[in-house]
Amino acid sequence: MRIRMLGHHVPVSMAVLSAIEATVFFAAVYGAVMARFGASPLAVADLGELQGAVWPRALLFSAVMMVCFLAFGLYSLRQRARLAGMAARVALALFVGFIITATLFYLVPVLWMGRGLEALAAIGGLCGVTVSRVIFSHVVDENLFKRRVLVYGAGASAAAIGGLRRRADRRGFIVVGFVPAHRTERAVALDRVLDPGGSLVSLCEKLGVVEVVVAMDDRRSGFPIAELLKCRLAGVEVTELLTFLERETGRVRIDVLNPSWLIFGQGFRRDPLRLVTSRILDLTVSVAAMLLALPLMLLVAVMIKLEEGWRAPVLYRQRRVGLGGRLFDVIKFRSMRIDAEGDGKARWAQKSDPRVTRVGAFIRKTRLDEVPQLFNVMRGQMSLVGPRPERPQFVAELSEHIPYYVERHCVKPGITGWAQICYPYGSSEQDSLEKLQYDLYYVKNNSLLFDLTILLQTAEIVCMGKGGR
Repeated sequence: MRIRMLGHHVPVSMAVLSAIEATVFFAAVYGAVMARFGASPLAVADLGELQGAVWPRALLFSAVMMVCFLAFGLYSLRQRARLAGMAARVALALFVGFIITATLFYLVPVLWMGRGLEALAAIGGLCGVTVSRVIFSHVVDENLFKRRVLVYGAGASAAAIGGLRRRADRRGFIVVGFVPAHRTERAVALDRVLDPGGSLVSLCEKLGVVEVVVAMDDRRSGFPIAELLKCRLAGVEVTELLTFLERETGRVRIDVLNPSWLIFGQGFRRDPLRLVTSRILDLTVSVAAMLLALPLMLLVAVMIKLEEGWRAPVLYRQRRVGLGGRLFDVIKFRSMRIDAEGDGKARWAQKSDPRVTRVGAFIRKTRLDEVPQLFNVMRGQMSLVGPRPERPQFVAELSEHIPYYVERHCVKPGITGWAQICYPYGSSEQDSLEKLQYDLYYVKNNSLLFDLTILLQTAEIVCMGKGGR
């Protein structure tokens, strides 16, 4: 089962876990006050060392820690790190959260809380989070948070649900069975096919179904309007296949996509308010990031010069396709040899690409080569969040083989994006197809909150060196 939060669909189990851990961090501050002063937190206001109520400090501490946990992928469904990786992420998130809260407490004297007290709260939060995650993973039955789903259809379209292999894609539901719409639908295993016997609504009541997914191969004949209407009026949710897959997988499935869904479906908002908020976010963050990154950019420039000589160019411009198919020159730190494409032929970047210099390998892994693109953002050619811009040669080639590829150009390209978070580095036509499905999901669901969520989760990619080549 999923609910809509932060601009997209989030499993209820993950929302419950985040609520529990937010409470843990909030309570950790009260526990630290009690341990430090040996008195009730309600009486601490009378002490000179800590002026005012405790709850504003606890609320700030909890909010910052939750943002850091989100940024380091600790609430990501696609997190595949093992125990050591998870422990490293928790430790790093707590450390960054400690630094941020200490800075905020210093900048806002009325909320001041000593480092010793904050350290006690961090230790208490670490213990509480560890206990909560262990209990949550072993005691809580995940089926409690899963919707019981009945699929109406047993053909190729219905097989798209049965074919979901990733645990993250199946976290929110349980398929109780498939009801064939026509006798010719036989793409689903026979042991999963159900005989409705009587009415569809009776079958739903018998199996405890809360949602029917319509996945018919052919809707032109035998569409069960009356049966589905009865289900709807009985409180059973009725969902179209593509909408269901979008909600559960976080991407738009190209293999079952039809133009009418794009035309009549919800989302794809590009109203003036959304455009204004997006531009304000782009300018604010890009200018601040540019000022903070300036010393690091100078260091990277010196490193490139030292490796390849003082006459070697530091930056390079490359033609890319932007909003509405318009071309622009993207600016990046040069990470490949000057003669990387001496023959003028565009090539995909490969793993351990011999064209990449030693400094280039480092800045690509840490994503420092992308920092100059902040100039493109300030110029309005790019956004902070959006589909990655591709070269015209690749766009022309991919548009011929991948349907709906050009639709990704209805929003500005971005430095980071939903596809970059959910899918590893792409260097083939198949990778481009997979990433397009995430790009279309972003285009459909883009919002200010979704942009902020993606920006936060990009921190894990940068800090953990994920996906760079």
